Amino acid sequence: MKDTYLNAKLVEPDLLRLVVFSSLPWERIEPVLLIDGVPGRKMKPTRLNTLSTLAIADFRLDAPLELGHSYFFVMPQYGGVPVDVSEATRFPGFDEHYYYDGDDLGATYSKKDTRFALWAPLASHVVLAFRDKPSEPFVPVNMVRTDKGVYRAILPGDHELAEYHYFVTNSEVTRKVTDPYAKASTLNGEESVVADFSKLKVPSHRENLPLLDSYTDAVIYEAHVRDMTISPDTDIVHKGTFLGMVEKGRKTKGGHPAGLDHLLALGVTHIQLLPIYDYKSVDEAHPGTTYNWGYDPAQYFVPEGSYASKLSDPYSRIIDCKKMISAFHESRIRVIMDVVYNHVYEYESSVFEAVVPNFYFRHKQNGKMANTSGCGDDLASERPMVRKMIVDACRFWIEEYGIDGFRFDLMGILDVETLNQIAKMAKAHDKSFILYGEGWNMGGEVHKPLGHMGNYRDMPDYGFFNDWYRESFKRLLIEDRGVVNDCKNLLCGSCVDFIVGAKFLNANQTINYVECHDNATLFDFLSARRGDLSEQEKLRLVQLANLTILSSFGVPFFHMGQEIGLTKFGEDNTYNKGDHYNQMDYGLLDSRYPMVETLAKAIRLRKKLRALHVFDPRVIMPSVNVYDEGEVIRVNYVDANLIAPLKTLDILINPSPREYRCSVALDSEIEIGEGRITPKDDHSEVLVPGRSLLIVTSK
Repeated sequence: MKDTYLNAKLVEPDLLRLVVFSSLPWERIEPVLLIDGVPGRKMKPTRLNTLSTLAIADFRLDAPLELGHSYFFVMPQYGGVPVDVSEATRFPGFDEHYYYDGDDLGATYSKKDTRFALWAPLASHVVLAFRDKPSEPFVPVNMVRTDKGVYRAILPGDHELAEYHYFVTNSEVTRKVTDPYAKASTLNGEESVVADFSKLKVPSHRENLPLLDSYTDAVIYEAHVRDMTISPDTDIVHKGTFLGMVEKGRKTKGGHPAGLDHLLALGVTHIQLLPIYDYKSVDEAHPGTTYNWGYDPAQYFVPEGSYASKLSDPYSRIIDCKKMISAFHESRIRVIMDVVYNHVYEYESSVFEAVVPNFYFRHKQNGKMANTSGCGDDLASERPMVRKMIVDACRFWIEEYGIDGFRFDLMGILDVETLNQIAKMAKAHDKSFILYGEGWNMGGEVHKPLGHMGNYRDMPDYGFFNDWYRESFKRLLIEDRGVVNDCKNLLCGSCVDFIVGAKFLNANQTINYVECHDNATLFDFLSARRGDLSEQEKLRLVQLANLTILSSFGVPFFHMGQEIGLTKFGEDNTYNKGDHYNQMDYGLLDSRYPMVETLAKAIRLRKKLRALHVFDPRVIMPSVNVYDEGEVIRVNYVDANLIAPLKTLDILINPSPREYRCSVALDSEIEIGEGRITPKDDHSEVLVPGRSLLIVTSK
């Protein structure tokens, strides 16, 4: 009706509110409530407020409105209006009443039949539409509502590789959606796909993986699938793909190891991959035309299609991803998956909002959507069915794909209970499973403990990116002596009461790093802050930082290309800037290969020196002395039992451009570094060059 606006909403479990805004003269309202199209009795308002053009009428019901039905207000004066029931997701008891703990959401395939289950407690009607072949039309099947608001359908017969979607009707609005629990899909997630995972088995080779006694046994290398393999300066065949990540025997133009063999040459224990689940921002049909790191999740249970070897085959991305993980395991490298459960890019187009409006996302107190990260709308991880989806996704990647660890993007937005449930589940599968994330305290719109560093005591199984480590050592590299005392504590794992208070329970919780994908590279930082330095001087500082990370108590973490001082040409956040800014430069690797060899030697030494794997602050504190010798920071191990069969172990860090001489044991040898030892009467003297680190031992 012209110049008339009607809105009807369920505002309490047993209270309907009708709003009429109209230019027409006000008339008494006694609407009829239609339930599933069947008229009921006329309803009289229990409260009525009117103005000249506005009327608000409340109708108290005899009992709470039952969800799962179609409700319409019909009025002779104004016509009909559907009742919006989306506010029910905020009613007390909703989470408890509609929590579903089954493990059959999504499509469950067998040759006998395929069973579909979709949790949609607000919906009055859900239709499954499927087709067995892309050339066929979709066939609609009405789904049956069952307990806890789960809609179900069974398709008799063999429907392997059938494409499907749902039509979900909420408050009389019908939307086409893919399956939030889909395990396979067509290109760009346009259709969900029924998969027979019994045909997609790939040996995991987990038996090859050495056990981790602690997180400090790990040496983590971060890379993006496309970035690591796309360079024209290698003979990697399947560039930009899962399979390209694990091709063996590949070389650079200069004859050095590339791709997987480069990681093996370095000796890292873990590869942390930027998101490998399905994300929105890359056109999977034309992966070379768009670029993104993938922090805009689309399908939590499906691998990213642009990394597949056969773009149009729904199974290719699954098999290729599994083969990649299997090959890493065969090479004794564990795989850490970067996961984004804190936000989605656009909630309006999200499958979550379409299936259960007003449920999956956090709101501010004023009712607006919460966007704590600035990257997209916050997922309400604290709600039981959101938590279940996150835990289910993590379990699926562990059980079906063999993932060995999770790195949580903006972990400080997720609630502690969800994170601890993931840890309990993951550790039950594998005691060596590693969990860590970005623990920035960003606030949030929920009054529950969140996964930031301030709550480290409540999250004993989690490590945190240590930005205090990052910023302090970067300042030390540019000769800011004001951070020297901080750096002494950081070398001790940020978990001891030494100069400053402990930041963590133990050294397992500190991820020690100076750059990662979303920072400027260390080389670019030095270029910006110390433009007076030559390229060679900057590279010496990069190598000093790399060796310091490996010499610190805690978990060493390296960004792809950090080993050779890679540049992003002065850019910082290059998440969508393409190959030029982000790819591994194997030509540069050829010209700087001595840096690779030095880092590889240091990794081998760290693995050998069990003292560097200690994580308990009660052991760390009495085992070392950390002090200044001029501008050198010296870490001297005083516990002979900890370093046996060595007699002495000293780490000498010189960030200044000046060389220094330090006293060491008479029979000392340099394990790492370019210094020179001069014997004296009862001791030796070691020359520590400027901008260098030495590890000195005696036997």
